[in-house]
Amino acid sequence: MDTIASIFSFITTPVSWVIVQFHSVYGALFGPDTGWAWGLSIVSLVILIRICLIPLFVKQIKATRAMQTLQPEMKKIQERYKNDKQRQSEEMMKLYKETGTNPLSSCLPILAQSPFFFALYHVLNSIASNDTVGVINERLLESAQKAHIVGAPLAAKFTDSSSKVEALGASLTDVRVVTAVMIVLMSASQFYTQRQLMTKNVDTTVKTPFMQQQKMLMYVFPIMFAVFGINFPVGVLVYWLTTNVWTMGQQMYVIHNNPTPGSKAQSAYLDRLDKRVTHHGGTRGRGERAIVKAIVAKGRDRNEYERKFINGLTKAGLAAQADGTVVKSEVTTVAETEDGAPATGTPKRQQPKRQSKSRRQSGGTQGGASGAKTTGDSEEKTSLNKSDGPQDAKPAGGKSASGGKPASGGKSASGGARSKAQSGRKGPQRPKSPSKK
Repeated sequence: MDTIASIFSFITTPVSWVIVQFHSVYGALFGPDTGWAWGLSIVSLVILIRICLIPLFVKQIKATRAMQTLQPEMKKIQERYKNDKQRQSEEMMKLYKETGTNPLSSCLPILAQSPFFFALYHVLNSIASNDTVGVINERLLESAQKAHIVGAPLAAKFTDSSSKVEALGASLTDVRVVTAVMIVLMSASQFYTQRQLMTKNVDTTVKTPFMQQQKMLMYVFPIMFAVFGINFPVGVLVYWLTTNVWTMGQQMYVIHNNPTPGSKAQSAYLDRLDKRVTHHGGTRGRGERAIVKAIVAKGRDRNEYERKFINGLTKAGLAAQADGTVVKSEVTTVAETEDGAPATGTPKRQQPKRQSKSRRQSGGTQGGASGAKTTGDSEEKTSLNKSDGPQDAKPAGGKSASGGKPASGGKSASGGARSKAQSGRKGPQRPKSPSKK
């Protein structure tokens, strides 16, 4: 570790200078020899470094999003070359090169802050060895050796001997308890950060090497911190615990406000966004408009959570626009009218049901019979009813009872009765041959 720290010794002077500047501020508040002054100086160094790494963190998020968009292509490659692992790896590397993505992008913040980490380790190790380093002179060196955090000196380690710890003015039990608690917190925060990334902010439906890498990091990093943490000075443990807590909070903020498409975090975010947009009648802020704009631009390529969001806006009478705004929709009013709730309140006209030919004929016959019975006393009987006396069967083409135009089926019953009365014939008449018409 000393060899690695010496490699990054070029940054030792800047790191020691920043610590001294923060110590001068906190020393005026809490006292120059207190653990609060030196501990807060290390915490402030972490915050300053992480603020400077925010652009790199944004680049990391974009690279992670690019890896997410490549997952369908990765799945195709896996299915095509599932029996040839070497060809599969070659096609994966070719895809990374064509799209300009890097599967190791999630490690960029850790790699970027590693020089500061080793420089701080070199500074604290020099303090424990009673050696001046960077801009820390003998007076500051003596002040740093007197500083204790919860009874543990800044330069003490878990593996230090009792004599060395007593030389720093502390007991071995206090040092080991404090360092063990900080190692556990450091490993737990790292594990939780990676776990929430895997369970909430990653589309787990597609198995890719990127997913395997993230899963491996979720278990590897906490183990690494637990193993190497026993050789870290207390000041370095303060540094690493602070940066892990910062990373965890930063990750929670990103998952809550800018989740990965297709993840569980996106489903929860779109549900919240749907409620806010429905309540206010539109998007509020540039971030919400950017999310809605990206969803609208996808068109038919939207995932199930995005389609659910668009459908929810439609049901609420709203429509998402291409610029990310949300306006009232006129199409919804028509749809509600078609569903049976018209704005005018006028009921829809019901169309009669179509009947079959046999039902129409039977209905017509029954209607005619009922009509004949209704007008039985006022109208003459039809040819279907039997007359009181015998009738003559007249051939087709004869005139009707009224003497009008010829009827299609011969004379009517009333006409037959009059003819019989006029002729004076009695008894039934023999019908003529049907061939004579």
